[in-house]
Amino acid sequence: MRHFPDGFLWGAATAGHQIEGNNINSNWWVHEHEEGTQIVEPSGDAADSYHRYAEDIRLAAELGLNSYRFSIEWSRIEPERGYVSRAELAHYRRMIDTCLEHGIEPVVTLMHFTVPRWFERDGFWRADDAPELFARYTETVLSILADVRYVCTINEPNIAAMLAGGEDARNLVAHGLPNPDLHVADQLFASHHRSREVLASAGHLRSGWTVATQAFHPLAAEGSAEKLHEYGYPRDFWYLEQSAGDDFVGVQAYTRTFIGPDGPVPVREDVETTLTGWEFFPPATELGIRSARELAGEIPILVTENGIATADDERRVAYTQGALEGVHAAIADGIDVRGYLHWSLLDNYEWASGFRPTFGLISWDPETFARTPKPSAHWLGQVARANAL
Repeated sequence: MRHFPDGFLWGAATAGHQIEGNNINSNWWVHEHEEGTQIVEPSGDAADSYHRYAEDIRLAAELGLNSYRFSIEWSRIEPERGYVSRAELAHYRRMIDTCLEHGIEPVVTLMHFTVPRWFERDGFWRADDAPELFARYTETVLSILADVRYVCTINEPNIAAMLAGGEDARNLVAHGLPNPDLHVADQLFASHHRSREVLASAGHLRSGWTVATQAFHPLAAEGSAEKLHEYGYPRDFWYLEQSAGDDFVGVQAYTRTFIGPDGPVPVREDVETTLTGWEFFPPATELGIRSARELAGEIPILVTENGIATADDERRVAYTQGALEGVHAAIADGIDVRGYLHWSLLDNYEWASGFRPTFGLISWDPETFARTPKPSAHWLGQVARANAL
């Protein structure tokens, strides 16, 4: 058996907008309901986890998991500029307390793509005061983060910078990634830095951001390696480099992309693909971890997301088994990996793709919201209880 370090975090991850439901003050809710939107369906009630979070956390604990990553919705905390909802702060504090009551370590994300309507209206991440506004939001949330160890400031800033480039969000499931807005990238880094300063003032919090690692592979053709660096640096590598000196970095890995002399190439027709059209490639996680170690230095690493969109739960188990073998191999080589948080705890709302891509360990009924853990959930729980693969 492959044993993992004592205290290893075994968990699952979610994002507020993707499971809570009725996140009406967020910018994404606006875009879902715009005339002519390319988003296939609105999030609506989603999985109603805003009201059912206690059941979700209890299920995670009963399955054998010991950690849960979830996001706080800025648009609920500050629905209008300068107005803070004490009731919503109390709601997220209850989530933290519920985790602790069930022996679950809460891993909190401050921004998982969505922002308040007013923030986008007032200039979005391009606004000069965006870093200060995010720092102010962090200060507001700091009051409920007692007993929390790990805080992710910004989820996948590299993807956020690509989304800010104005391209169709559906391109995020294509073989090529959109062009990033480099000014937004700089603003996100400044926001991350200011947020970390606030979090550091508490003394007990470890903070970092999470990066969507891409596992780029060069083709044999001449010029492919050079193109890989040119293409990959502003979409992946730069963000890992900027993580150096943080308390940790989150690695979020799903698949790989081949790069030729002209850029990314489509997934081959003879390979297995997922419901998002990505290649079935479990080694992506190990490669993301090793890339983080190379570029960010010897800081702790959390696998904050890894999973597969599939209707075949046996393939979910196979994919996760392969991913965890890679995590263990990285640990065996001396890399400080602190935990593995599967994406996702629940089937959820996958942004522009709607509800069709099912990543969850737990399914739910769209009418009653009744939860049903899948066999993969029980399998991962057994691995977690044994702390071994």
